[in-house]
Amino acid sequence: MNKDSGRVQSLVSEKRVKLHIFEPTQRKIWTVVGKSNEHWIDPDCGYCSCPGFYFGKLNGKTMCYHLESAQLARTENQVETIIFSDDEFSGFLSALISNL
Repeated sequence: MNKDSGRVQSLVSEKRVKLHIFEPTQRKIWTVVGKSNEHWIDPDCGYCSCPGFYFGKLNGKTMCYHLESAQLARTENQVETIIFSDDEFSGFLSALISNL
């Protein structure tokens, strides 16, 4: 098992892949909680806010281990789903962006 495989397994088993759903609009924000940061991801578009994703893209990689974790968590039904009110959306988004 390589280093990224171990990270992926750890993120999934610890339910650190999160789907935040805002109701009643059903807006969704995906995040992966790392050791020191929470990364914003879009698994359907293949995007992650982590530096590894950016630099990996420059070197021809298609995804970082956060996106691999989301893929595995979805397959194994290990996504942590958190429900919020639409009233909390802008505050949540502001906090997420300030962490980038």
